[in-house]
Amino acid sequence: MSSDDQTLPNDAADTSAEVPQDSPFRSERTSRDEAPQFVLPLVARIERAAPPARTDALETAARAVLVILSDPRATGDGEWAQVMRDWQDARIRKVVRRARGAEWRRAQALEGITVTGRSAEVRVFPPVPLDGWPKDLARLQVSGTELDDPEPPAAPDPRAPVLWLNPDVDMTAGKTMAQAGHGAQLAWWELSDTERKEWREAGFPLSVRVADRDRWGPLTRAGLPVVNDAGFTEIAPGMTVVAEGGSRFCPLPVGQQA
Repeated sequence: MSSDDQTLPNDAADTSAEVPQDSPFRSERTSRDEAPQFVLPLVARIERAAPPARTDALETAARAVLVILSDPRATGDGEWAQVMRDWQDARIRKVVRRARGAEWRRAQALEGITVTGRSAEVRVFPPVPLDGWPKDLARLQVSGTELDDPEPPAAPDPRAPVLWLNPDVDMTAGKTMAQAGHGAQLAWWELSDTERKEWREAGFPLSVRVADRDRWGPLTRAGLPVVNDAGFTEIAPGMTVVAEGGSRFCPLPVGQQA
């Protein structure tokens, strides 16, 4: 359930030549690699007897990323602000681990934020050094659990953004949760302060859905934010998520770059 992924705007997906030299989205080594490296930990509660629905877990993970990005402790002079800046100044990494029972209770005791969906619970923590995880998080598993939807997800709400998944890329639930978090973060970076405030006050409504194959290509060429996985875990490098805005929340004008 790990994701040492990179995200980049659509028009940089085919070539790194257009990406600024200090961008965290370049595949080759840059000055960002010289900075201390951090990772944003997310822990999903997955009990054996009652695992969450897959789509709900993906959407809850995406909202968890938005919640911590917008938390007062993570901005301005907040207590997490410096480590959040350090994390975003280096390579942007997210790792999703799973917990149940006593593991989940120990994770809940650590400083962080729990975000609840219909059936899913995801706790997000301030970034930690890549090689300096708290022991109660480091011991959690990053693989071995798959999630399913008991029934097909409903059509997404057109008023809220949709994180469209590449229909030709097969990923574990944890990997996909991290990718959805990347897509949500790219959408967040697109918005004005006013748009961010409105989206946050509404509870960050969003959907995560698998795109139809005939729509995926046009989505990647529409000027919308695109997640491009670096290919470090599970899958080959390539595009995994497109963030499309809604009619009311999180508008993402075509042609803008993340």
